[in-house]
Amino acid sequence: MKFVYCPHCGQKAIEKEIGDEGVIAYCDNCQIPLWDFFTTCVICAVVNEQNEIVLLRQNYVSTESYVCVAGVMKVGESAEETVIREIEEEIGLHVESIKYVKSYPYLKKDMLMLGYRAVVKKKELVLSKEVDSAQWFSFAEATDQLREGSIAWQLVHTVIDEAQRNS
Repeated sequence: MKFVYCPHCGQKAIEKEIGDEGVIAYCDNCQIPLWDFFTTCVICAVVNEQNEIVLLRQNYVSTESYVCVAGVMKVGESAEETVIREIEEEIGLHVESIKYVKSYPYLKKDMLMLGYRAVVKKKELVLSKEVDSAQWFSFAEATDQLREGSIAWQLVHTVIDEAQRNS
């Protein structure tokens, strides 16, 4: 999000050079820089003990490709707490362990996606109302279900490659 008006006083922002940061929005009245900001989210490659990964269909995201479990961090919540909450909410599984993988800027929606691998025991999926369908895919099948080059595709590739190196 880019500021046009100061969120503190409502005055129209000006453009001002701020040191090494370059020209950014600035409130002359409050004497503060108004840094662009983004929404922080998690995206999770949820894997089980059988080298399978669960992928979702969420028609509001894509009607053509599967996606990974993902969600917005709530105020006061750590990224790890968000991973656990989103997996439990969206597919009804208990997370046994998580590992941070990589961050992915998602410029199209002004988001920063924090990528995680989450390990769960394979059980029946219990879907939330925001998930249209979900299923387990073998590592060999998983990436073909995702939009090539997408953040989910990149994360799943990384997680599968790491699992194969460690086996």
